[in-house]
Amino acid sequence: MRHAWLALALIGCSEPSGSPAPDAGASPDAVALDALDASPSGFGTLSGMCGVLAQMQLTGSTPELFTTTFTFARAYMDPADRGLLTPGGRRLAETPNAGGSSGLSEVFAYEELARCEMAALLKTETEIVYDTAGKITDLEVQIGTHKIGVSVVRAFGYPLGTEYPLASAQTLITRKLRDIQESTANVSAADRWEKQILAVLAWDDQAAEVVTQAWAMADAQTRADTIVVVSKTAGDDQFIYTNQ
Repeated sequence: MRHAWLALALIGCSEPSGSPAPDAGASPDAVALDALDASPSGFGTLSGMCGVLAQMQLTGSTPELFTTTFTFARAYMDPADRGLLTPGGRRLAETPNAGGSSGLSEVFAYEELARCEMAALLKTETEIVYDTAGKITDLEVQIGTHKIGVSVVRAFGYPLGTEYPLASAQTLITRKLRDIQESTANVSAADRWEKQILAVLAWDDQAAEVVTQAWAMADAQTRADTIVVVSKTAGDDQFIYTNQ
């Protein structure tokens, strides 16, 4: 049985704490290194709908939802285990974000995309430049030839192990999808992505199912053309939900 712990947490797409960092995009060599390193091996085991983001998903206007499972045989220990991450994951682990308890969830949301979809990290949260202040996106990646924004959120009940309410999931998903639209409207031309992915890390089967229900219940305008990737975590995964 899992042990009870902290409250429902929301991360990503938060108000920036200061001025955006200067444009510091990754070099072509760095992008190539990330893509080459994206493989099934790494910290934790991925299963489910892996390798599904093709040209149609990355350029089309239809909102879609995919599910994976990320299983951990033991808890991740930072910084000792950074060597088991992809280069992009290590960069995220080593780089402060814009605030909030989001560090490891952003790392492992990226790891899912790097290992399943061959994503390469382009920019971290504080490196993306916006023309207008407002909601911000957690990271920017490249999948194939496509520049994609990624917003990350965790879905779990309070305390850990209790049922995650549908009403909470509806509030979370609706808010995050609307935040994504705002950050997309405000991002600079240099950093403009083709679309965004909402990466949801869900505590268990029940939380993942409720998030899927909440997404299905959202109206078409809210869902827009965003891709949602729900990664149910399993095994010794408390580090994702208790990371500060």
